[in-house]
Amino acid sequence: MEKFDVLVIGSGSGMIIASAAVNQGFKTAVVESGPMGGTCLNRGCVPSKMLIYPADVAATIKEAAKLGVNAAVTSIDFKSIMERMRRLVNGDSAAQAHAVENTPNLTWFKETGEFISDYTIKVGEHVITAEKIFIVSGARPGIPPVKGINSVDYLTSDTALTLKEQPKSLIIIGGGYIGAEYGHFFASMGTKTTIIQRAPRILPEEEPEISDLLRKEMGKRMEIHTSLEVVEVKQQGKVKTVVTKSRGDGSLSEFSADALMVAAGRVPNSDILKPEKTGVKLDERGYIKVNEYLETGKKNIWALGDAIGKQMFKHVANYEAEVAWHNAVHDHKVPMDYSAAPHAVFTHPQVASVGLKETEAKQQGYKVMVGKAFYRDTAMGGAMGDPEGFVKVIVEQKTGKILGGHIIGPEASILIQEIVNAMVTEDRSFAPIIRAMHIHPALSEVVQQAFGNLRPA
Repeated sequence: MEKFDVLVIGSGSGMIIASAAVNQGFKTAVVESGPMGGTCLNRGCVPSKMLIYPADVAATIKEAAKLGVNAAVTSIDFKSIMERMRRLVNGDSAAQAHAVENTPNLTWFKETGEFISDYTIKVGEHVITAEKIFIVSGARPGIPPVKGINSVDYLTSDTALTLKEQPKSLIIIGGGYIGAEYGHFFASMGTKTTIIQRAPRILPEEEPEISDLLRKEMGKRMEIHTSLEVVEVKQQGKVKTVVTKSRGDGSLSEFSADALMVAAGRVPNSDILKPEKTGVKLDERGYIKVNEYLETGKKNIWALGDAIGKQMFKHVANYEAEVAWHNAVHDHKVPMDYSAAPHAVFTHPQVASVGLKETEAKQQGYKVMVGKAFYRDTAMGGAMGDPEGFVKVIVEQKTGKILGGHIIGPEASILIQEIVNAMVTEDRSFAPIIRAMHIHPALSEVVQQAFGNLRPA
């Protein structure tokens, strides 16, 4: 048995912990069977954005006529876009791997690990134990138990990154973050794209009016069907057919395309890792249970990132890693606070959100004010041709505390940051946003105007 001071399972945000451990003189092990860098670098946010940026460029060119710029996308080099993405991702992963392999006091075990007893994991022929264990084992695409799913060739957010040829037509099962982003990419590339969503709205976790506007705008470039349950998939030759049942009237419909992508959520890797064998508790979905300090029910074992299924975004996992490591090496514990954790969806238009939605705030007993401002009512919005989009903010009426912010429109992922930064101040007041001078004309004025338009809900 090989003994370490610190064991980190997963090389995504877990490497923040591994690096800190090595820097503080701990003998450290990392278990990672896949390429170094985890989901974000190899299969998630980084490669997908390398595809989405060209999609944004193509979509912008197609919309330029309204500004008097008569341009056209004459061709798309799909192969070149995909190869560029893979080249950059593989290069970054290889650089990380080289660094890890040449770091003293750090050992990389390159096979899949499985707990076999308390604080003990088997990795290939190695049996490892450690005083402090951090489970950052991630998640993978979930495949729903649909009739015929195992008899058809389908893509996931993982395997879509390996495509060499562009599909002429594509059906995406799922209208959440992943399905919406890939829908934007493929539609902008010229693929005839259809999204089939079980819920009544795409991006059902967002504010209803944001979901509605996104559907309207994305619907200009693709088909979007909601409230449809996929009951069967089948394949004849290369053609894939999806059979759906309306959740309203029960009617059946069929959709066919050259390619099929399943984007129906994520599932944790706990079934592979088996952390319950070391006394770690799982919830009913298989995610690891942790307390506010990211401690599992087993002493000296922490968990974070997608493995705990809370807010499954890279920046959140990075923050969790800092919190978990602090709590592992200091007597004074700090809790993980998700109240100001933002996220963005890189569709066209973009979506970004932080904090509570209006309904959630009311359900939690807050008396709220709501403010809204539209891009088209700002000078820069007018210069951009009145893009569809708005900012919606929710504030506690008595204290001025920001409870939530929600944006749809150009650069939403950047504009949300002003709200996030205010939410981590001591009193979380919106007053600094109102008082601060905002560059005119700039898109940031739409955020200030939203707070200026606050009215009791």
